[in-house]
Amino acid sequence: MFARIAPRYDLMNALMTGGRDQAWRRTAARLGAPASGGLVLDLATGTADLALAFLAQTGARAVVGIDFVEGMLGLARRKLAARGERRIHLVAGDALALPCPAGAFACVASAFLLRNLADLRAGLAEMRRVTAPGGSVVALEITQPTLPGWRTAFRLYFHHVVPAIGGLVARDRAAYTYLPRSVERFVTPRELAGLMEGVGLRDVRWVRVGLGTVTIHVGRVP
Repeated sequence: MFARIAPRYDLMNALMTGGRDQAWRRTAARLGAPASGGLVLDLATGTADLALAFLAQTGARAVVGIDFVEGMLGLARRKLAARGERRIHLVAGDALALPCPAGAFACVASAFLLRNLADLRAGLAEMRRVTAPGGSVVALEITQPTLPGWRTAFRLYFHHVVPAIGGLVARDRAAYTYLPRSVERFVTPRELAGLMEGVGLRDVRWVRVGLGTVTIHVGRVP
């Protein structure tokens, strides 16, 4: 599915969020900023926008971007080449079995990954495993807003307007029907924080952005 929508992925993100998705990535990067010179891992890097945000917003010396989908990595490579960016290194890999040694990164981050994992706890455990002591794990995810009136309006938009836009722009209504359904069945921010603590992360906190439609979680490896 992600290979099918890759060519219009960036455009769809901008259309669905009114261009706010880039601001959310910058916020996530700042919240998880590694110590100066630290190495960052961006899981499900897609077209490398979160990786670029880490370079722009923090003192990271380099970012490794891992994705399961070769189609996304191909687009990311072209984007980075066009910018002359050599500090982001792209690798094909599975978030549930990372090809990385334990404690290799000062920060491990993801944007819009966790809802798609076959085993959420195992994915969080892998993120913690490859994060160095004192480092941070950051997760940016779409979540359901809690304000009653806004929650209803968001569901109408997400379940009806977004699939229509996906069918028109990405020519893949099914993929953008899957998106709101994946959010519906995903854990709440509090439940996700509990899972993060359960795999050994400490000082877990979260902030809501986008009128509560997006939540950024941050945890520390002791």
